[in-house]
Order: sequence, then C-alpha cells, then structure tokens
Amino acid sequence: MASKPPAGDPVQDAPQVTAPQHAAAGLPAIGHTLRMAQQQMGVRRSAQTLLKVNQKDGFDCPGCAWPESDKRHTAEFCENGAKAVAEEATLRRVTPEFFAAHSLADLASRSGYWLGQQGRITQPMYLPEGADQYEPVSWERAFAIIAEELTALDSPDEALFYTSGRTSNEAAFLFQVFAREFGTNNLPDCSNMCHESSGSALTETIGIGKGSVSLEDLHQADLIIVAGQNPGTNHPRMLSALEKAKNAGAKIISVNPLPEAGMERFKNPQTPQGMLKGTALNDLFLQIRIGGDQSLFRLLNKLILETEGAVDEEFVREHTHGYEEFAAAAAAADWDETLAATGLRRAEIERALAMVLASRRTIVCWAMGLTQHKHAVVTIREVVNFLLLRGNIGRPGAGVCPVRGHSNVQGDRTMGIFERPSPAFLDALETEFGFAPPRHHGFDVVRSIQALRDGEAKVFFAMGGNFVAATPDTEVTEAAMRRARLTVHVSTKLNRSHTVTGTRALILPTLGRTDKDIQAGGRQVVTVEDSMGMVHASRGNLTPASPLLLSEPAIVTRLARAVLGPSSTTPWEDFEKDYGTIRDRIARVVPGFEDFNAKIARPGGFALPHAPRDERRFPTATGKANFTAAPVEFPEVPAGRLLLQTLRSHDQYNTTIYGLDDRYRGIKGGRRVVLVNPEDAQELGLADGSYTDLVSEWKDGVERRAPGFRVVHYPTARGCAAAYYPETNVLIPLDSTADTSNTPASKSVLIRFERAQ
Repeated sequence: MASKPPAGDPVQDAPQVTAPQHAAAGLPAIGHTLRMAQQQMGVRRSAQTLLKVNQKDGFDCPGCAWPESDKRHTAEFCENGAKAVAEEATLRRVTPEFFAAHSLADLASRSGYWLGQQGRITQPMYLPEGADQYEPVSWERAFAIIAEELTALDSPDEALFYTSGRTSNEAAFLFQVFAREFGTNNLPDCSNMCHESSGSALTETIGIGKGSVSLEDLHQADLIIVAGQNPGTNHPRMLSALEKAKNAGAKIISVNPLPEAGMERFKNPQTPQGMLKGTALNDLFLQIRIGGDQSLFRLLNKLILETEGAVDEEFVREHTHGYEEFAAAAAAADWDETLAATGLRRAEIERALAMVLASRRTIVCWAMGLTQHKHAVVTIREVVNFLLLRGNIGRPGAGVCPVRGHSNVQGDRTMGIFERPSPAFLDALETEFGFAPPRHHGFDVVRSIQALRDGEAKVFFAMGGNFVAATPDTEVTEAAMRRARLTVHVSTKLNRSHTVTGTRALILPTLGRTDKDIQAGGRQVVTVEDSMGMVHASRGNLTPASPLLLSEPAIVTRLARAVLGPSSTTPWEDFEKDYGTIRDRIARVVPGFEDFNAKIARPGGFALPHAPRDERRFPTATGKANFTAAPVEFPEVPAGRLLLQTLRSHDQYNTTIYGLDDRYRGIKGGRRVVLVNPEDAQELGLADGSYTDLVSEWKDGVERRAPGFRVVHYPTARGCAAAYYPETNVLIPLDSTADTSNTPASKSVLIRFERAQ
C-alpha cells in the first residue's frame, strides 16, 4: 500500500544547496520515478498504471503535451510524467472526514505541496455563505446552487468559465457550447498565461497559431535552436527527440539565461549506452540576458541579409509579403546594442551565424522564456522572420515549434475555448446547434481577474487547474476571487484555489486520465491534441477513486441541464451517455475533424491539417506569410536592480509541487530560493546563504514583496535572477503583460533586494 500523506506542513525556506548538475535523467531519474510511484500507488498499481502511459491502447499522460512517435517504448514516459500519473493514481483519499478535521482557515495556512499530497477528493463539497468548513453535498444540490447563482446574474457576462489544459477535447467542446448557449464568450484558459503570445504572432505571420513541425521533422533537422525553454525539467521526453536528431547529424543551439543540465548532457534511461555515457546535446550555449532574444534574432537576420546567397529568394518572392519593410528594419540592427541587450560576445553570435548558414533545415523551439515578456509577440514574429528568410517553413525538417505545456492545452483552443472566437467558428456552432452564440469578445485571464476585482463578474467556474496559484499579482487575485458570489472548481485533488473562495464555494471531484470512464452507453474514451497537432484517444484503466466521481463531460452536461433547463434543444443527456455523439458534433463544427470517430479508432490517432506545413499555403490577411518589422525592445535594468524570471523546479509541474527538491540545480528540501550570479551578488552585497526579501518595482508604485528567500550563488546571466513560481507570482503586477496577447510578463520582473523582515 502507498504511504500515508505527510502529517504536517514541511518547512520550505531552509534548503540544502550543492553544486548544480551537468547531466539529466539516467539512473537517478529511474530511482526517483520508482520511489514516487511506490509512495503514491504501491508496487502493483504502479506497474498496472505506468505501462499504459502514452501507449496506443492506454491513456495520455496528464503532464506535458510532447508527442509520441508511432513506435512506442514500453516505458513511454519521463520522470515528471510518472510523478503526474502517480499523484493522480494515488491511493490517498480526501474524504468528508478530512474536511471535517480541517477548517478553511487551516487549509489556507498550508502550502500547495501539502495540499496536493493529501490525495484524491472523493465527493462534492460545499462551503455555505459565512461558513469556515466545507461540507458534503449531493451532485443534484451542487448543480442547483450553481444554477441559482447563474440565473440570478444581470448578464451572462457576469460569469467566467475557465479551462485548464488537461481538459479533454470532448469536455472542452461541451463546455464552450454551454457557455455560449448561456450567453457569454468569457472563456479564459491557461493558454492566456503561456503560449497566447505564440498564437498571436503565428496567426498574424503564417495564418495558424500552432507549430508547423512534426516529431519526424525534428528528427530530420540540420539545426535546432532551443530558445527560452528547459526541456530537461519541463518536457523531458523532448530530450530523446533531440538525442535522435543529434545522432542523425543535427546541430543544437541552446539560448537561455540559465545553463540547464538536460541540454548539457542527456543520459537516456531507455538505453544502456545512454545510461552510462549519455549524449552532449548542446553544440553552442548562448547564455542570453533575459528579454534579449528579439535583439539576437534581429541581428542574425541582418547578417543573413548581408551574406550573398543566404536568402531563399524564390521562397520569399513566391510565398511572403512585407519583405522590403522588414529588410530595412533588419539593416538597422546594431552590433553594440545587440551585445548590450543580450550579454553575448561577438564571437558567439558569429559562431551561431555560421551554424545557421550551414543548415538547410532549421527548427526553432521555444516556450515561456520567449512568451512571457512585454515584447513577447514581436520577439516571436522576429523568429518567424528568421525562418522565412531561408525558406524554413513548409520544408521537411524545418519550421516553428512552440512547445506547449499542459497535455491538451492546444486541443482546448482547437475546440473553441477562446474568448475571441472567429466568426467562422461561431457560424458553424450556430448552424449545428441552432442557437445564436454571442459575437462580442469575452474576458481572458487578466481581464477576468480585473472583472472580479471591479465587481463586473460574480461567478467563477473552473474546469480544472489551480487558477489562484497560476495567475499573477497574488494579493490582487485573491482579493478579486473573494469578491465573487460563487466559486466552483472541478478538480481531482486539493490546491490553493480551494482555500480562496467567493461567498459560497463548491469543489466538484472528477475522473482523471487514469480512471475508467463508464457511462450509460458503455466504456468511454476521450481525445487530446498534442503539441504538434496529433489527435489521439485516451483510455483510463483504473477503478475510479470514488463511486461519487463524475467525468468532466458528465459534469458539463448536468450543469447545462440545470442552468438552461427544458428551453435548450441541445441533447445534453445523449452527450453524457455516449461521447461518440459529441465527436459527431465536433466533426461538423471544427475543420480537420471530419470522420472523427473513425479516425480515433486507428492506433496512434491522426494529424490535423496545417496549411503552411502541408501546402506552403498561408491563410493570412495577405494570403502569404508575413514578414514584420517592429522596433527592437529589451528590458533596461537600473543599477542596484536585477531582472527576475519565474521558473519551475524539477519536482514541479506548473503549480503542482511533487516534492521540495530541484536536484539538477542543486537545491534540496526547499523552494524559497533566489538564484543570483556571484558577481551580481557581490556588487549587491548578497552573501551566499543569506536571506532577503524580493521587492518588485512597477510604474504603479505599489510595493509587491516576496519575503524570506535564501540567496543562492548560481551561474545565471549577469543582471538576471531566477526563482520558483507560484511563490514569486506575488511580484508580478496584474497590468504587466505582453503587448497584443495580454500574457503576464512573468519572465521579466524588475526587482530589488531588501533585508529579510
């Protein structure tokens, strides 16, 4: 049997610190995986579960969205994926007796780690107005409470319907149908906080807000640039793909303010040679200053333009628009300004240029290190310019590769979870369901928090996720949530959001990816879309944690029946009985999903169409791929200040904390640490091991403080610091967002250090 959950809340502000590691995975990853699995699931259940992860007849890992190849390994999961599965398939349970023993105030005093370690929630729980204790409630009463609040609103736009990226395609599609039949486009989702900048930039430049490469393209590339991303911790299975590309002759450039163990050397635990020796992945590490990426790619573009024969003139002529304006802007790039913005040496950029010019097939991969800045969208546009110049979109082994986080965050957007839907999507929805969906834009995540804060929104309903911990400006966000009339969270486990409630609150426990889903129509499957546009089925194999759990599609259908009543002609009951009927509707509404049920019956699923990749056709306003020209931006840091980026530890997935270690960075037993370059630390008087308060500076003059962080001297880029979220989300102003995408600027927070109070 699995061990009991921890009895107390462990101290998280006194970590042990050793030197960072220079290799990832290997035997330690296997050891950590087995230990976590045994603690949460026990030996037998671990084998029963892990052997089904990411298999064609199994379930999709609830961790990241990295794709699988057609040929699967028996252990088709990484260390962090195994941790995600173990926490979902845990034998630990959160029962009504647990809530009776812990008041809301008690739960609010606990860490996110402690809350998550308690296990699976077993039945619906309700916090009445004025109460300090959750109490059990029937499903019927829970839906009646939600209906009471929603139907009492003055406008449907006073409701917010948030979606986490783990929600299946079927549940997401139903959720947005319900919200729009109710009358609102307020469908914020976790994309607003991560890859919204990618979607904004790519939609404008190539006509579709998704990556243009497949896993096979990655294996065929000549050059792969990994910018603003740490695959070793955030997408570990990507290391196997990079290793395969490297063995086939690819070169790899890593662009990051922090050296990352996985990019230095990958010890593949699936092969004997990998375990013993490993593969050095980086051919060049560009230790860039935070926010300097646009400057780097702009200068590379200037140098490409100046190199005879380097531009793919036929591609530019036949497939692009705006070249002349872009070329004029690139010609103005300045070496001195670029070196100041990036912190790089001229020789390093020249070496990168040589690798670029030697490559016919280039892929650029990126994640939050590029998307969470004020100038994130123009940075990604500059990356697209870089690829267009040499014809590297729509060519095998080349293209754009935004690496998504949550396992179905891309699929949720495909299914219509978007506050700004296209007219074509709304037209198709109206034709299929017979109601007129609202046409005005709804609220994204930041705007939703502002609406709650200002009294414009009164009901918050979250389909998964940990909204309070994931969002910026923690004190503002928590105060805003407490102004709601009702907060509802569809969840598998406890998290911080359950302790920051509206006047009334509900926790609705749901099935996870690992659970069998049996409805009136028989055993059901759901589907997900990975980071590269592959859609496939997911089938849980475990008996659910409680007979009182409902699936996400069942929750949505019963919610819709309670709120919309008999006036709705949508066949909600049929959808709950048989998810195939949901997929029939998706097939008629969403392009690329024709014959959906037949396609997912094929092992491995199917690829969604992607016009730029498949046909070199660009569905933009100009009908071509668009070069863009924008002024170069980068953060300027005054003396005595550093630029902070928030990041994950290795024992973490988004806001889910699996443990208190970050072994690749040498941190053990704690999370309240700030990583500072030793030279910066000396200038600022920050001794290694001393404690400091982090104070962010923003134009509104409001003091935002994260107290009691241990200083760790670490080889970061000069002028830069790093610390874990969600602990540092308190430092990020709600109004500090990316232009165009409105994504929180979590990777460029200006901070000063003050003596710990």
